Amino acid sequence: MQIRFISGLTAEEENELAPALLAAVTTLLDRFPLAYTLRIETSGNQVFQHSLPARPHPDERLVPPRPAHADVA
Repeated sequence: MQIRFISGLTAEEENELAPALLAAVTTLLDRFPLAYTLRIETSGNQVFQHSLPARPHPDERLVPPRPAHADVA
């Protein structure tokens, strides 16, 4: 997914706002079990970026289940 946001801010205002916007959105996205990269490019040619790699869903077991054993008579 790619989202574009066009602002009417000056380059200086964008450079001041971008780190706060990045922090706010990453705080929200970090709550979900997904991998993402968030990149903000300002009109002043500044780039602010944060990435989060894929991680297992909390319900998934990290240890595989043991194989079933046959009953011995």
